[in-house]
Amino acid sequence: MCWFFTGVSSFLVGGAALQQIPDTGAGGERTGMPDEFAERRRATAWLQRPDGPLVAEHAQFEADSSHPVLRAGRLYRLVSGVDQRPREVSQEELAGLGDPMATLCFQRHTFPMAVQELLDHLPSAVDQPKVYLVSESGTIPSADAPHLRRDIRFALTYAVRGTEADLLISTGANSDPRTTFLQVAAWDDRNKVFNYYMRITPTWVWTGNSWDALAAASRGRGCFDSHVNGSVVMKELKQPWINWQSQSAAIQLSDDDPLRDNPLYQRVIGAENLETTVRAQINRWTAARLQTVTTGGIVQHPDHLLRQLFTTTTVNLTSTATQSVGIRPGDEPLPLPMGFWMNNDALLDDLELEVEAPVPATTTALYAQSLDTFGFRLEEKAGDYSRPGDTFFAFVVPEAALEDNAVVREMCERCLISPKFAACALMVDFPNPVFSADRARLMRYVPTTATAADSLGDRIAQQILAAAGTLPADSPEARFAAHWNLPDATWRGDFSERLTAYLKKVQERITTREGFDDYVRLAESRRRQFKAMKLHEFELTLPATDIPATAATLRMGEDATVTEQT
Repeated sequence: MCWFFTGVSSFLVGGAALQQIPDTGAGGERTGMPDEFAERRRATAWLQRPDGPLVAEHAQFEADSSHPVLRAGRLYRLVSGVDQRPREVSQEELAGLGDPMATLCFQRHTFPMAVQELLDHLPSAVDQPKVYLVSESGTIPSADAPHLRRDIRFALTYAVRGTEADLLISTGANSDPRTTFLQVAAWDDRNKVFNYYMRITPTWVWTGNSWDALAAASRGRGCFDSHVNGSVVMKELKQPWINWQSQSAAIQLSDDDPLRDNPLYQRVIGAENLETTVRAQINRWTAARLQTVTTGGIVQHPDHLLRQLFTTTTVNLTSTATQSVGIRPGDEPLPLPMGFWMNNDALLDDLELEVEAPVPATTTALYAQSLDTFGFRLEEKAGDYSRPGDTFFAFVVPEAALEDNAVVREMCERCLISPKFAACALMVDFPNPVFSADRARLMRYVPTTATAADSLGDRIAQQILAAAGTLPADSPEARFAAHWNLPDATWRGDFSERLTAYLKKVQERITTREGFDDYVRLAESRRRQFKAMKLHEFELTLPATDIPATAATLRMGEDATVTEQT
């Protein structure tokens, strides 16, 4: 799961740093800290990285004792990488915020300390809020792991002005609502951005807006270590909505769990509804962003846009829709997620290429055998929990992110690049839909200064073609050039034939022991790359295996074989 903010407070706390959040004294000054606030979001996944940049940033903040005391009734700002310490938002700055959190609460001198207090200050609306539930340990019965922290969270959406959600709220579900984390992503329709807020008792802190995610100083810092492109995030976006309460799975609660009596819990609906909302929010920001950066026929920071085509700025997680515990040798073949084999959302849905091959499926016997061969287990070191087997839904892997594909789609719609340009780039290394070093190499040809909108794609293509003339035929540049030189009337058919041939080769290998084991190693290689991202919050999100963390990074070839990445 990643919902709005990653970690209990991405901009301030995480892991050990979380233990330092002060409580407030009688006068509103920050003093000690209640144990209930020690939610371990991010702590489990980052526990083994004590020298990492996240912890270093927090340690530096905590060592600075000169920052002002946060006082009740005032909004502060703290944009990581920009602000050295929190400072009070001026009246002019406050008046400039146009989202419902600012206009209905802060500008009215209201600073709700718990989620229900926040909801009480919103106008009554039919079917609002919509409430969702998520937990990486949610499908593990309490009786099987009585000491495992549940880390259950509520995610709420609220449509204040119309039918589209403009407040997105995240908070702990199984802790004191006044001390657990409380975070809000609020759509500012005046400024066409998301504003990000975090309650730090006894008040609130504004941690930046969507544009701060793209600015050099704050990119990858604080809440923008997960909201890397400025939008809201739901990693497990598609069916079966891994870790979310949905039509595919239910979060397990004991009969006497007090959460059952929580009014918000009684309103929980399935994450299949949330998917629609998150898609709309990502498209909302993407359209506003492209509109702003192309004003006057000039593209500002074209590299900020094109990196979402040529590189992996972020990912979604996908899996089979089959519960791993129920898979038995001899069952029907097990189709693996299409997003593992290619960026099907971009290539097939957006660019409308066609394949005449089914999704590759392995035998359940090979899948079951691989769990033993590679030592699959669910493991959380911080909770001293381990059990053999895969995640609840089988074969969880990273895939190309919706927000990256949305930017590419919007660029095509605005004629900044052509569909052919996008296809030529994606086909350079299509068997590796994420973490492709070959596609990333093409970023060197993208201008970093303002460029005329009507020549952006052609200018980049010509730069790549010029370089290709002096490089080997198997270079990324030469492959792009070969694609670009295909006739306009045939490139779609040519690409479709290659995709079909590739899937057929995969199907041939996936039902052999050697082939399927290769794909298991490839999946684990991509998981390791995902685990290096700050988007990875919890150990239980992914399975652990006996494949060494130092194993070589792998890549897929168009011939469906797996090799080491050079």
